[in-house]
Amino acid sequence: QAQLVESGGGLVQPGGSLRLSCQASESIFKAYTMRWYRQFLGKQRELVASIPTVTSSFDTIRYGASVKGRVTISRDNAKKTIYLQMNSLKPEDTDVYYCIAQDYWGQGTQVTVSS
Repeated sequence: QAQLVESGGGLVQPGGSLRLSCQASESIFKAYTMRWYRQFLGKQRELVASIPTVTSSFDTIRYGASVKGRVTISRDNAKKTIYLQMNSLKPEDTDVYYCIAQDYWGQGTQVTVSS
């Protein structure tokens, strides 16, 4: 049974927006900071954003330098889902985006920014 299930990728024109979703199992959602990374075909994995657990008192939301100001990470506790709202997308944002929590990985969702 999949522990992390992503959705929301697709093809978008430069300047457009996409919202990615990652639904987690309850145990993962409660226990771990959840992160969005992107990586494609041997490129270095890059942190896009991370969001701590609801009960964390020491961690905070973080964004990768290349996307800061253009993306927002959020969570819906009732749905055990995190979201990544991406705006002002650029061709260089094209990548496979992974939802990761500790050692658990989602299947990845492709984001393609192209005219």
